[in-house]
Amino acid sequence: MPFIPHTPSDVSEMLAAIGAPDIDALFDEIPAALRTPPPENLPQGLTEMQITRLMHARAQLDGQPLNFLGAGAYEHHIPAAVWAIVSRGEFYSAYTPYQAEASQGTLQVLYEFQTMMANLTGMQVSNASLYDGASALAEACLMAVRAHRQSRSARILVPATVHPDYRHVARAITTGQSLKFDVLPYGEEAGTLDLSSLERYSGQDITAVVVQHPNFFGLLEDVDAITDWAHAQGAMLIAVVNPVSLAIFKPPGEWGEKGADIVVGEGQPLGAPLASGGPYFGFMTTRMEYVRQMPGRLIGRTLDLDGKPGFSLTLQAREQHIRRSKATSNICTNQGLLVTAAAIHLSLLGATGLESVAAACQANTSALVEALTGIDGVRLRFAGPRFHEAVLQLDRQVDGVLQELARRNIAGGLDLSRHFPGLGNALLVCATETRTPEDIRTYAHVLAEILT
Repeated sequence: MPFIPHTPSDVSEMLAAIGAPDIDALFDEIPAALRTPPPENLPQGLTEMQITRLMHARAQLDGQPLNFLGAGAYEHHIPAAVWAIVSRGEFYSAYTPYQAEASQGTLQVLYEFQTMMANLTGMQVSNASLYDGASALAEACLMAVRAHRQSRSARILVPATVHPDYRHVARAITTGQSLKFDVLPYGEEAGTLDLSSLERYSGQDITAVVVQHPNFFGLLEDVDAITDWAHAQGAMLIAVVNPVSLAIFKPPGEWGEKGADIVVGEGQPLGAPLASGGPYFGFMTTRMEYVRQMPGRLIGRTLDLDGKPGFSLTLQAREQHIRRSKATSNICTNQGLLVTAAAIHLSLLGATGLESVAAACQANTSALVEALTGIDGVRLRFAGPRFHEAVLQLDRQVDGVLQELARRNIAGGLDLSRHFPGLGNALLVCATETRTPEDIRTYAHVLAEILT
């Protein structure tokens, strides 16, 4: 069965019916300058066997380097059972669960995911996911503006230690909606938000304060102080967190005296593999008082007329089938398959398993830092408590070192000069639970040879 059902004669017949000479005539309203030519170097139509061989060959070009690169996407071990279950037809081909009577399995998985994320973050309610972590932050900022009706400024304070790409995405998505983002500096010695920079905003109309914990440098922020300061100013607190880290750190719902108001993050560490940049998924949790301003879908548990439990789409402030004028966000779908993987991943690990993963990440990063800073020309840039990333300072440009490491099949980290030129030759490295002592020794040995 062809994937495109229309034969050339079908197309000719339809074009003749509307009086168009060819397909291009259907797009004549698009200026020629905006049209892109067909992509080059694409082969002609291939058989399934040929395309399989081609894709395998191209995938091999990526290789399988020893990975010490994090910066928002992390290599974690995923139990084989996770995707063996996810790839079952019931989940793999399931579409949007509009018809509750036909989608009870999918709805229950989403409900379980929501429950686990609410527990993990210490919040009261979770949605069923967003597109990714960066867009989740943008949606959180828009949600704060809607929820905080006493604030007229739509002003969001964002530390420079929040992931640079998250900050860029938040600005891009909210362009045209009059949100104002003030970037707060970090302490040059500590690598965390300079709390004194908050003083100039005291008494002003601030809608929300964002804090990432652990921050982009892998360091732990003083979240209690930042949360309390935000609330003292009448502002909301938006937390950006790594879900794995919450297994060993205090959840955002317990930060400061009142806890965070909105929690978002990237769900990729929960069972989604690294795959050339995606697909990943974002999550969002909040307090019940803000639930009607929360974007995305919420699944609820109820009882039918016979008293039997069932699940249904309970709240969806923005969907295709409601009035657009009542929409509260730009998100109109959830990353159902990846959320299914996360729910299965979390259920298999359990609280103890996730805690073991987080502890192993922290221990391996400490071992990595100790091994690499023992090399002449390498020092630790920020010495504060961290999770599974650290910033190293090299005595030469980082890009050349990374290229040489890559030539020896090691993904050595992220060159920070593009995002933080003031840091000089700074390298962000990461070690998750997947790195062994031998992996770390190999990296240290090769780096020492390169720097010698």
